[in-house]
Amino acid sequence: MSPHAVDGGIADDGGPLLSVALCTYNGARFIEEQVRSICAQTLTPDEIVLSDDASRDDCVTLARHAHAACAAQLTQGDARPRLRVLQNHVALGVTRNFEQAARACEGEFIALCDQDDIWDPEKLERLVAALRGGRQPSLVHADARLVDSQGRPLGSTLFGSLGVSQTELELVHGGQAFDVLLRRNLVTGATTVLRRSLLEHALPFPPEWLHDEWLGLIAAALGGLDIVEWCSIDYRQHGTNQVGAQRMGLIERVRKALAPRGDDARRRSAKARILLERLQAMGELVPGALLEKARMKLAHQQNRAALPRFRAARLRPIAKELASGQYARYDYGVQGAIRDLLAAP
Repeated sequence: MSPHAVDGGIADDGGPLLSVALCTYNGARFIEEQVRSICAQTLTPDEIVLSDDASRDDCVTLARHAHAACAAQLTQGDARPRLRVLQNHVALGVTRNFEQAARACEGEFIALCDQDDIWDPEKLERLVAALRGGRQPSLVHADARLVDSQGRPLGSTLFGSLGVSQTELELVHGGQAFDVLLRRNLVTGATTVLRRSLLEHALPFPPEWLHDEWLGLIAAALGGLDIVEWCSIDYRQHGTNQVGAQRMGLIERVRKALAPRGDDARRRSAKARILLERLQAMGELVPGALLEKARMKLAHQQNRAALPRFRAARLRPIAKELASGQYARYDYGVQGAIRDLLAAP
């Protein structure tokens, strides 16, 4: 097979350079604009792998129409991305659908894609350049401009809504992303491009984890994650977002703090256990110091899951975890401790 070139780039294995893993579910309202923005990239992807999760609307048909119309956007000599469609008769859910799409991609680099956003024309060019430069990470993700259902700016960014601090950015840039992501997730799949080689360690995606959160932690454990401080997409916020990015106000924060604990603590503990087991299975690829941090994260979540039912009885164990610094390392510090204390039985 002769090397396959895309805008001057050749994949190391002679295959396609760049794939887009596009997942859809009842996305007819926005899918055409998203596909058009993929076709308009300054670095043209080789393929779009569209994995539809049992949509009940004409999302796939509209995606095909938008893809067919891409030819009108291209100058002579350019090629539009190939479109491959996978259609699920029974819905898999977000994480498994993205796993299916990622598995089917053939590119050296894979860009994750939601159905309802709008990509900046330079998104792929900039993020692939970041993968090839510096520490040559296995995953990069970027900021996003928040817009409403009509594409109108909401006056904030994704990192702004998440409250991403300069300290967190500096830690990630300095190769300490694992510490940051053990505390909280910053990776949004719609802004992410990864090396296909990362999937060797990340697959299968555990159903307990969101795909982007999981990919970020596995990449960080291998020392290969970085952030591009640039708004790569218009991240649409609307009533049918499966995962959104709105900052909570004071009332919402208080309501969340007083909500019943339910199974949340046990779910967090289960996720920490799954992460530790996967890292252990990766053997010498993961430094011992990172494994120890994952063990401490699990112990912290297990302690939280074992908190007594009655609030007064929680004071002592919560104070112990707080004094040891575990809440600061693996949650939101004092805020996390207060939430555990106030949560309804």
